Amino acid sequence: MASSLTTFTDEAKIALDTLSGRATGLFSPSLRLGVTGLSRAGKTVFISAFVHNLIHGGRLPLFSAQKSGRIARAFLEEQPDDAVPRFQYEDHVAALVNDRLWPDSTRAISELRLTIEYESASAWSRMFSSGRLSVDIVDYPGEWLLDLPLLGKSYVDFSREAFEMAVLPVRADLSQEWRSLSAAVDLNADADEMTARRLAESFAAYLKACKLDERALSTLPPGRFLMPGDLEGSPALTFAPLPGLSERRARSGSLQAMMERRYEAYKTYVVKPFFREHITRLDRQIVVIDALQALNAGPGAMADLERAVTEILACFRPGRSNFLTDFFSRRIDRILVAATKADHLHHESHDRLQAIVRRLADRAVTRANFTGADVDVVALAA
Repeated sequence: MASSLTTFTDEAKIALDTLSGRATGLFSPSLRLGVTGLSRAGKTVFISAFVHNLIHGGRLPLFSAQKSGRIARAFLEEQPDDAVPRFQYEDHVAALVNDRLWPDSTRAISELRLTIEYESASAWSRMFSSGRLSVDIVDYPGEWLLDLPLLGKSYVDFSREAFEMAVLPVRADLSQEWRSLSAAVDLNADADEMTARRLAESFAAYLKACKLDERALSTLPPGRFLMPGDLEGSPALTFAPLPGLSERRARSGSLQAMMERRYEAYKTYVVKPFFREHITRLDRQIVVIDALQALNAGPGAMADLERAVTEILACFRPGRSNFLTDFFSRRIDRILVAATKADHLHHESHDRLQAIVRRLADRAVTRANFTGADVDVVALAA
């Protein structure tokens, strides 16, 4: 699916960016690690704890290099992207340790460079010099990632899928008001800003209700309806799916034509730049999920979580790289699905949680027709 998300021009830009980055990496090896999470899974805590343990020599039993004593030191450096906000690691650690405050949900992209000096596992390599690797951790909201499949969908496809999901038992009561409002509008009537606003606000309210803890739903595009930021009130966020659409071209100047145009603007000005500027530059990816919350919410929430993981896997540019293709287009070759909050369970149940997530990930891999990258799972403490 990833190939349909970009045009030839996009691919050319991606190739040039990758070639420039790889040339720099020949002299200063680096790796870009994407980290995203769904439904308040504890992603910010995960990143902060991981970095803190590496810097201070903490206990990381699953990290073989640390466990075997091959990590000489780890430290923070200036990040390479000056236009991307820094991940405020120090503030998050202080809030957790001193104030016992759980960090707010991620609402924008941020970055942190962690440099690791280590001894190679190869005796031959150790004869010449120690190793050094800069890991650029890219933190971004899971809601943004779940927008990427929209790039391969028309407005008609988007509308049809939105209404199909809205009538599922776990969502039907939450979507009732929006569906009733949508059913009352005339798709072919002249475009009207107030009608568009009412539909967009009702649709956004439905998505926000789906995200509440008691429902724990994950598949909620468009993501910016949940966290609009500086786009709030813009035409690119003032649209909604419409019911009963056909493939026939909408009448110019109609409500349907207005909604379709704004949907396409959302893809062009919001989704596509995020994909091109960030996702296509990643080497590895960690997806943090709260499987326990979904399990507690019931089968509907678990099915929705599996749907979200399927959509996520279909978005990435997977595949094993070779020497030449690696220079021109990055391919994520390892993805980790991490289920947090395992410490809420008795230690004897950790393996069971990991097995549940393994089955979920395996089904998602099959449904997404996903090949080329290694997908692993792990159960972690919060």
